[in-house]
Amino acid sequence: MTQKTSRRTFLKKGLAAGAAATVASSARAATPDPLITEVQPWASGLGDGVDATPYGLPIEFEDDVIRRNVEWLTADTISSINFTPIHALDGTITPQGCAFERHHSGAIELSKQDYRLMINGLVDRPLVFSYADLERFPRENHVYFCECAANTGMEWAGAQLNGAQFTHGMIHNMEYTGVPLRTILAEAGLEAAGDLADKWVYVEGADASSNGRSIPMEKALDDVLVAFKANGEALRKEHGYPVRLVVPGWEGNMWVKWLRRVEVMDGPVESREETSKYTDTLEDGTSRKWTWAMDAKSVVTSPSPQAPITHGKGPLVITGLAWSGRGAITRVDVSKDGGKSWETARLAKPGEKMALTRFYLDIDWDGEEMFLQSRAIDETGYVQPTKAQLREVRGLNSIYHNNCIQTWWVRPNGEAENVEVS
Repeated sequence: MTQKTSRRTFLKKGLAAGAAATVASSARAATPDPLITEVQPWASGLGDGVDATPYGLPIEFEDDVIRRNVEWLTADTISSINFTPIHALDGTITPQGCAFERHHSGAIELSKQDYRLMINGLVDRPLVFSYADLERFPRENHVYFCECAANTGMEWAGAQLNGAQFTHGMIHNMEYTGVPLRTILAEAGLEAAGDLADKWVYVEGADASSNGRSIPMEKALDDVLVAFKANGEALRKEHGYPVRLVVPGWEGNMWVKWLRRVEVMDGPVESREETSKYTDTLEDGTSRKWTWAMDAKSVVTSPSPQAPITHGKGPLVITGLAWSGRGAITRVDVSKDGGKSWETARLAKPGEKMALTRFYLDIDWDGEEMFLQSRAIDETGYVQPTKAQLREVRGLNSIYHNNCIQTWWVRPNGEAENVEVS
């Protein structure tokens, strides 16, 4: 049987082959390369032994791949945030050491031995669990993104921060290991609560701020996780060691760290973190609340202001991240001309619910300026909006839940800048 090759398939293969040929051509050395022809220091002696670094650390050549703070954002780093270097990462899993931090009263040190989790309120049996108790429950593993509701918040009024790390870096994506909250609530018993349709849980942390948040019982019994591992190892101190809450798809403020108490209640508490904060102020001064889910969003991470094009014309990989708190990403489009035209990017793998998706667009760059944008579509059919579309609904008073399309102006010299194309 002869396999037919369509014109489109032929052209795609031809373009790919042409790009590969260009890369191969640029890799040819006009003169002998001493890094190949001469013995180098690293091949002339012995390297470190296996116990030189008992806990592995990044090599010194990657010491710029770090979290960064914006000093003027907050009065003090105790109640502040730093940002994931998303421009320097690939794939989707965020190393814990790079994953953004947000604290309201500083990161505390709480040992496993001193850890306790109380379940109280409208339950049949108020209970207190130790860390060792939690380890005895059947556990699950899930990959989820955690995004601060204020991610991209500074961009509401216009282009502000020059770098993907700063505009979109309040996000990380890790594999969490833990016990479903529903399993722990079942251990305490929910008969006393009666009809669960109108019930809530109030969760709080062991730090000074407590960061208490109310969660509808429907969500609590669905996919909320009491987690004690991330990416296969213990949580880092700044991520809530030894135990944190994971609330898939919902704003990061609800992912309470150093989790100490879960109370079953008749209604929400209306705490500071869900009234004066983490609500969406509209043009007329009123505020929307209970806007927990993070809508579909994406950003090109390279090229970008912190990841300029340094190789000149020719093959170029445009890459970025997309995510949605309402399900899996199904498609990402990329524009090189500020939204006038769009090309469908290649997803590194099929999108996963409430997890980051990596996308790529492989092009042959002609050295002309570009206005790079990306646009995410999730499995509900929701399409990431422009900033103008968001402003039509919410005005300019908002801080939280800005999921607008981002634009990078890439100049002919390969440098990039944050600009507004609404």
